[in-house]
Amino acid sequence: MDGRELVRSMKVVGSVQGLRAVRSAWRQRRTDARELAPRGPERARVPGPVTGAESLPGGGTVRFARAELHVCVMVGGAVFWGWDGAEPLPSYALADVPPEPDPRAGLEPDKDGGWRVVSERVTVAISRNGGVEVRTPGGVVLRRELPPRWWEPVAGGPARWVQRTEVPADARFFGLGGRASGPRLRDGAYRLWNTDPGGGFGPGDDPLYVTMPVQLVVADAGTHLAFHDNSWDGRVTLREGEEGAGSGHDRPGTSELRMDGGPLRCWVVTGTPARVLHSWTALSGAPVPPPSWALGPQHARWGFGSAREVRRVVAGYRERGLPLSALHLDIDHYDAHQVFTVDRERFPDLPGLAEELRADGVRLVSIVDPAVKAERGNAVYESGRAVGQAGAFVRDGRGREVLGVVWPGECVYPDFTDPAVRAWWGALYEERLAQGFAGVWHDMNEPVSFAPFGDTTLPRSARHQLEGRGGDHREAHNVYGLTMARAGYEGLRRLRPDERPFLFSRSGWAGMQRYGGTWSGDVSTGWPGLRASLSLVLGLGLCGVPYSGPDVGGFDGNPTPELYLRWFQLGAYLPLFRTHAAIDAGRREPWEFGPEVLEHARAALGGRERLRPYFVTLAQLARLTGAPYARPVWWGSPEDRALRDCEDTFLLGDALLVAPVLERGTDRRAVRLPRGRWYDTATEKAYEGPGQVLLDAPLSRIPVLARAGAVIPIRGEDGRPELEVWAPAAGRSGGGLVVQDPGEGPRKAEAEAEVQVERYTSRLVNGEVRVERVTDEGAVEAEWPVRVRGR
Repeated sequence: MDGRELVRSMKVVGSVQGLRAVRSAWRQRRTDARELAPRGPERARVPGPVTGAESLPGGGTVRFARAELHVCVMVGGAVFWGWDGAEPLPSYALADVPPEPDPRAGLEPDKDGGWRVVSERVTVAISRNGGVEVRTPGGVVLRRELPPRWWEPVAGGPARWVQRTEVPADARFFGLGGRASGPRLRDGAYRLWNTDPGGGFGPGDDPLYVTMPVQLVVADAGTHLAFHDNSWDGRVTLREGEEGAGSGHDRPGTSELRMDGGPLRCWVVTGTPARVLHSWTALSGAPVPPPSWALGPQHARWGFGSAREVRRVVAGYRERGLPLSALHLDIDHYDAHQVFTVDRERFPDLPGLAEELRADGVRLVSIVDPAVKAERGNAVYESGRAVGQAGAFVRDGRGREVLGVVWPGECVYPDFTDPAVRAWWGALYEERLAQGFAGVWHDMNEPVSFAPFGDTTLPRSARHQLEGRGGDHREAHNVYGLTMARAGYEGLRRLRPDERPFLFSRSGWAGMQRYGGTWSGDVSTGWPGLRASLSLVLGLGLCGVPYSGPDVGGFDGNPTPELYLRWFQLGAYLPLFRTHAAIDAGRREPWEFGPEVLEHARAALGGRERLRPYFVTLAQLARLTGAPYARPVWWGSPEDRALRDCEDTFLLGDALLVAPVLERGTDRRAVRLPRGRWYDTATEKAYEGPGQVLLDAPLSRIPVLARAGAVIPIRGEDGRPELEVWAPAAGRSGGGLVVQDPGEGPRKAEAEAEVQVERYTSRLVNGEVRVERVTDEGAVEAEWPVRVRGR
């Protein structure tokens, strides 16, 4: 237990729920001691020497003395391998059945007694001792998996295993879900166990709410993504490589993955960053776009307290001419914190309030926690007990409901790995819709049970359905938030088929983008927390989750006016733009920080609204291509080593480069540019990349640059859509993509045939900028008004 955990433990023990939490933690440990047998003596195993092979479409099976490896290259170039019978399915990460094997590829003998599979995009080589190499078509090694090792209990039980990997010496690691210390992952250990850190967190805290065994590796040789499809507890230890000086040898980068159980199976996709993310989301599912209103500014606070306070805050926005798209109600609007209820004293007419706000352009969004108060007479609890033969809630090995302690008191937890439970839970959202809510945010779904010491989750021996396979919490824990998101999303789809669901979740796993997005959770108020906010968004985007954002201003504590404003300016360029704070933290309304901050925040909000059509385009392109809205600056130039190490700027789509201020007292900052010409959007001065420039960053704004030739859809001064075009360099052309808002219906939002991607080009003709739309019949004049800048 570290100092932070000790502080939290003391708070819990001293709270109203303290005694219950202590009893719950003691009960959890006793249950695990009874249900989980000690591992006892173990037998180590390695594959051993190769003994034979069988060629199959796309690859084949290679047999070793003590293990068996199946390798397959799929249509599209994705590579799968699994040891000892592990197949792609069943999987919580995959959106559907995996791709078909590539019929042109097959297993063939390789040198030194090994085997290989050669395809158009990738070559996979298997050594005679069980090592696996992924190579480019030219033979350059992108990833070298050393022979794995298993430790199997002699008395039976799940085998733990380790897989060690080597990558090129110049490679950089990214991903692994939401990591506060990223986006580039330095040397160190990263745990794969979704965790509530128990209060505000900063860059040094790990793990957090969303962990994924998804690793993106960028090197001179190419970019690849590796996903070990295993939801058990594990740990990844990374060490960057080092290039030898002079005639010295390179030291490769290394990754070591240790898992406590589960299958050893892996997917690898290769190519440019754009191709890698497209291939990854083809496997794990297309990101569902949020409704267009959810791309506007949103406001939340734990502790609004009453309908009167909600009206006061919304009126404050309107009176000051500040745009607001949504307001979020936290657990304090529930009756005694019980989910799917309303405190009628403080919110006597919640549907009327929601209708009133919607008429003013503001939607209400409701928090939803998974824990259900275990109390006879509680309608949700009673209806859950009636689901199926065993009820809806997680049970222990003796068939008794597992109890934990959360906000309502002693609670039970729905088993979202059971399809019948997901259907029951999804139907409960009808109550939220009847109250007038337009969307939901899932919280406390790691899942959390308050504890004065140790793990704040369910007993590892707790039983889950796991889609009928059966298993325990060691396998189900990391997918708990993912399956809850699925239950909520599918329920909203059934209940309101003509509206696009809006849902984001604090916890999740690979594939969570199929149901919505996520947010930072309880990021600490402070400059380190501000930096962690950017790291989380960029890292999650590289794992396939493009819609996310932080608690602007930090969750706990009271930000200074300068910190709040710099956080606000960053948030205005991130996908989810939401202010939020704890019940005992300061307010987050812009006018609470003085007139100067208010005016600068007004400018940031106006800039966000101006870019709303661009965010709509990015949301739809993320669904079609997997490309995140917010991207590392190396996205288009992964071969640029300086850009690979740049972590304090990011690209918003292909057109804009955003350089937030992340340090106190900064009014100028260095900005590293990718190749090409870039315009400062405030001064319209042009800069040439690659290279580094020093730009003004007054308190009124952060540096934002536009790529020369970019065509960006914006909202004009009259509220109508326009095209903003930044003049291309002489002899160069540019362009951009535009997707208009397809409307609320999910069919329009999700059927590719219904979404039209408009392609525009820009070029200089006789010194004038010409913008044309590219169609099947040829180039035509742009239909939207065009505003040219940078001339």
